Amino acid sequence: MTQQLGQISLLVNDYDDAIAYYTKTLDFELVEDTPINETKRWVRVSPPGSSCHLLLAKAANESQKAQVGFQAGGRVFLFLYTDDFWRDYKKYTTRGVEFIREPSNEDFGIVSVFKDQYGNLWDLIEKK
Repeated sequence: MTQQLGQISLLVNDYDDAIAYYTKTLDFELVEDTPINETKRWVRVSPPGSSCHLLLAKAANESQKAQVGFQAGGRVFLFLYTDDFWRDYKKYTTRGVEFIREPSNEDFGIVSVFKDQYGNLWDLIEKK
């Protein structure tokens, strides 16, 4: 049996702001932006070459809005692997991405933690 993650739903406050952040700040690709109805869209973004996408889901009620940026309860939520840690770390830093942990060399590779525009925590990792 073969399985893989296809996409992960990520709550956002606004589709267009989220698209701009992920495509212009993190250099993700806009995979799809399909209107569903007047208020809902099917929006997928992903890092170049990735088979797993983020489904940007606009928070639709107060309960969902309260979880934007806090989907993992304050823990690292998403893990972005790169082939060049220092290239992406420097690029993201110059674009205003807030890294909350200094880069460190671990047994598995180089890693640092950053916040996305909503406060979700990400690991940026270059594996050994």
